[in-house]
Amino acid sequence: MALRARIADSLKQAMKDKAADRLSTLRLINAAIKDKDIAARATGNDDGASEDEVLAILGKMSKQRMESARAYEEGGRLDLAEREREEIEVIEEFLPRQLSEEEVAQAIDGAIAEQGASSIRDMGKVIGALKGKYTGQMDFGKVGPMVKERLSA
Repeated sequence: MALRARIADSLKQAMKDKAADRLSTLRLINAAIKDKDIAARATGNDDGASEDEVLAILGKMSKQRMESARAYEEGGRLDLAEREREEIEVIEEFLPRQLSEEEVAQAIDGAIAEQGASSIRDMGKVIGALKGKYTGQMDFGKVGPMVKERLSA
């Protein structure tokens, strides 16, 4: 089932179950996707956001909430930190399984070999290949330094 359809079905189910917190998070997800659709239409893409773009939106939303939860914990607002974590759980239901450290390392090595990368100048090609295959499955903030380390060695 397409990601958008899964989100819409979950939204309907949350309404039926009267799950207010879950419904709120699902509405935020829908709003972010619709914003991306509108931006895509403005550039001439009438199809709206692609599946990969939706995955990127979900990944970004999850990451934002992790940072917020950390900030709330540091500020002593554990109730707000817990709410952020609950939102993360709802968002991550729609994200693909995250790759382990070993799987990420193997994916990086495979992309380097596939692209024929030999120097730090090829880093963009390697990251592009990884994003094409593993969007939503790895944290590219952590992947960048790992690719750089392998290419500079």
